[in-house]
Amino acid sequence: MVLAGLALAACETPVAVQRLPEITFAHLPKIGLNVASVEIVSEYQAPLQAPNVEHLMKTPPEKALKRWAADRLVAKGASNTARFTVNDAKVVQEALPVKEGVKGFFTTDQSVRYSATAEGTLEIFDANGFRLAFANARVSRSRTLAEDASINERERMWFDLVEALSTDFDQEMERNIKAHAGGYVM
Repeated sequence: MVLAGLALAACETPVAVQRLPEITFAHLPKIGLNVASVEIVSEYQAPLQAPNVEHLMKTPPEKALKRWAADRLVAKGASNTARFTVNDAKVVQEALPVKEGVKGFFTTDQSVRYSATAEGTLEIFDANGFRLAFANARVSRSRTLAEDASINERERMWFDLVEALSTDFDQEMERNIKAHAGGYVM
């Protein structure tokens, strides 16, 4: 009996760990700023507990926003400082109602919604710390996940959610930089 149990356990196929790409913005043109340096900071403090789940993600929104700033913003001037600040980068999980009983047995419902928010601010300061210009962008997205989803499917959905959120952020922030800090774009 023991040998049969060990033989069956040895036949178990391990779950393949999927390799998701990095979210980058290196393929997009740089946004040249008339500043001597660009600082990237974060004011967002993840609560590290439910209902927030960004701390469980391989690429949370905060990491994607910092990568956005590193890939897109470049100092091309002789004076002034640009500071990009991550203001918000949360992903919140919300349980959705699912059918129970016989109906529930024959249906697969969406059981959870993930709502993501990304907000960042670009500020231009002179040598005395006086703010010369700023641009802000705030975007949100949400996705649902079926009750029978695997861990790999959940992680892929999280990746897709953050990637779409980051794309929205990139477009909104670029538009707002041109509109509100265009005098410092080179």
